[in-house]
Amino acid sequence: MNSEIIKRENNEIQLKLVVAVEQFEKAVDGAYKKLKGKFNISGFRKGKAPKKIIMAHYGEEVFYEEAINICFPEVYEKALETHSIDPVDRPEIDIDEITKGKDVVFTATVQIMPEVKMENYKGIRADKKEYNVLEEDINSEIKSMQDKNGRMVLVEDRPVKENDMVIIDYKGSVDAEYFDGGTAEKQPLTIGSNQFIPGFEEQIIGAKIGDEIEVKVTFPTEYQSEDLAGKDAIFEVKLHEIKEQELPVVDDEFVKDVSEFDTVEEFKNDIREKLEIQAKNKGEQETKNNVIKAVVSMVDIELPKAVVDRKIDTMIKEFDFQLSQQGMNLETFYKMSGANEETMRDQMGNDAKERVKTELALEKICELEKIEVSDEELEVEVQIMANLYKQELDEFKSSLGDNEYNYIKQDVKSRKTIDFLVENANFS
Repeated sequence: MNSEIIKRENNEIQLKLVVAVEQFEKAVDGAYKKLKGKFNISGFRKGKAPKKIIMAHYGEEVFYEEAINICFPEVYEKALETHSIDPVDRPEIDIDEITKGKDVVFTATVQIMPEVKMENYKGIRADKKEYNVLEEDINSEIKSMQDKNGRMVLVEDRPVKENDMVIIDYKGSVDAEYFDGGTAEKQPLTIGSNQFIPGFEEQIIGAKIGDEIEVKVTFPTEYQSEDLAGKDAIFEVKLHEIKEQELPVVDDEFVKDVSEFDTVEEFKNDIREKLEIQAKNKGEQETKNNVIKAVVSMVDIELPKAVVDRKIDTMIKEFDFQLSQQGMNLETFYKMSGANEETMRDQMGNDAKERVKTELALEKICELEKIEVSDEELEVEVQIMANLYKQELDEFKSSLGDNEYNYIKQDVKSRKTIDFLVENANFS
């Protein structure tokens, strides 16, 4: 067999593949052995008719399709190796010539990854993000701790106000008729939680225990019950209880109860240290993202559809896994959201393109800068992952195949490349 590139344009290569007549005849023999049991020829037991007899009955080309399936993969793979072609999708095949006693000629159209040219990526301009921890941030953390340790107490000497928790009965009607699902007794409701229909909770403010009031609302036009959507309703509401949250005093005793510290000062210092670490990590990550965006903006290529589609496939699998952590799956999500796979793929399209461009840019810079991962660095990363999965190092290693090791190594390379870009960036 022999092959040659007859056309190269953008991300597409056309290959001419020639299969020698002798090789194709061997493939025809293989096709005959595989398929002969499917032919019923008068005078022969099933599967025993000679190849020539079957061809005489059904035509010379009866075994050609299967013969092509037999010989083409080897011819195609050899051509890819010869011309150093790395396809991104299955080839489109055209048979140019297939005649008994002659070489078989194919044309294979192959999609390849576009060449990425990266220049002037050192010193690229990007915004550096930094976050400072303010006193109000520390107070907010302490307030959150107070809320967690607060308790609800009955209030009898004042009307309802924002953030109170009330116990109510209610009965809703539309056009003077009560509707299903519009009635409840001793229902708890936190004012300001937006748990009920817009406008409902605000009208409870100012009511006192024992009051019976009318709450007038309009159901949203896009409401789960089509019978109620957009309609005016009246709720008869009776107020039984008012409760408010009583927060503990922030003193040394409170600190001892909720932490391992003995004083408020120690507690605040610990909160500050943790918030500063979070702020530092957040700033560094956003700075890295800004550098990556600046680098990717330099990548001006048209991506093959197959590459984008594969990335979308990966993103959908990732999303499905995230849903599974919440006890859901894609089918349930589609029903709840009104979406489907087609709309999701459309929504993910631009993000998928950016992800692919990012990968290509980082791979090219990694190649240009000769960034490598040492055995020691790989070992450290594997140890981190083993700890994450709560496994002993040797046990975790035994579960990894070559593909997993290559993935881990590539991930470390990408991170090192990003660090290189950040170190050499020009921040404004």
